[in-house]
Amino acid sequence: MLEDSPLSEEAKRQAVEHALRKSEERFRLVVESAPNAMVMVNSRGMIEMINTQTERVFGYTRRELLGQPVEILVPARFAGHHPGMRTQFFANPQSRPMGAGRDLYGLRKDGSEFPVEIGLNPIETEEGTMVLSAIVDISDRKQKEEKIQQALKEKDILLAEIHHRVKNNLQIIGSLLDLQSSRIMDGQVLDMLRDSQSRIRSMALIHQTLYQSKDFARVDFANFLDALAPTLIASYGVDPARITLSLDTVGVQLPINTAIPCGLIMNELISNALKHAFPDDRRGVITIRLSRDTPSEVSLRVSDDGVGLPPALDPAKTETLGLQLVNLLTQQLGGALTIQPGHPTSFLLRFPSDE
Repeated sequence: MLEDSPLSEEAKRQAVEHALRKSEERFRLVVESAPNAMVMVNSRGMIEMINTQTERVFGYTRRELLGQPVEILVPARFAGHHPGMRTQFFANPQSRPMGAGRDLYGLRKDGSEFPVEIGLNPIETEEGTMVLSAIVDISDRKQKEEKIQQALKEKDILLAEIHHRVKNNLQIIGSLLDLQSSRIMDGQVLDMLRDSQSRIRSMALIHQTLYQSKDFARVDFANFLDALAPTLIASYGVDPARITLSLDTVGVQLPINTAIPCGLIMNELISNALKHAFPDDRRGVITIRLSRDTPSEVSLRVSDDGVGLPPALDPAKTETLGLQLVNLLTQQLGGALTIQPGHPTSFLLRFPSDE
């Protein structure tokens, strides 16, 4: 077998060098034409290569940056920690975003700072491993995000003001009814006004709960019930020592279009128990339970150990406004109402509501 001649070996070497030069030239062209700022740094933190976009973004010329420490592009408050982080990267070089979860900033020649995203990519060269950083100026995105955040803040302020004003207006209506009731001598009409006031207070309390929680989409219904029950006790002039309220509630968040009918239903059921379950100064307990039976279903139960419902009463065909409201609002919720007439008297409402 004939050995390769020195001429052919030289030709191979030249071919390899030519291929390497072509590869390097292609790499430089790719870096130069990249739409983002590209900065290549060696393990000592010195800038080895930049592209035209880097000059545009940072305001330096190529001559001013090559051979300089990369910290020249880093704000002073971060520059002290940068060498340590660079050392960590070169100890385990792999492509990844820089500073994941943190806000990063670049430093221009004129001293101004701007928000950036940086991707790190290790590059093997004849001089050893280097890191090629792709730097994106995200100033426009940040400004848009800030505008969106400001718009959301203004929306929250507006919604808070709306709920606050609705609550105040409902309270004014309740006060007007209270003034009107002082001139009415007919006991039946007076009871009707008092029931109307109770319903208005219930709706006002929903808006107050929303306003105080700062979550204008969903109501913490356990908090609502905690506030509603004592309000009704005071409204009907019931002695708390005679009729005890027992609340067993969990934190269930309801959207406002569900919370308002639920609030009205609870207002009717609790009011009904306060007015009719304990005649002749009878003592007893009203129990209110709120639970989420499944991720998509909520149950509300109002029960009492009073005298029970009249035997002839058919809750589905009742002519009383309160129970008619309960039935209509249950249908509006797409729920089901189960009634136990006595021992104890119990109204169980189940309705769909996602977490």
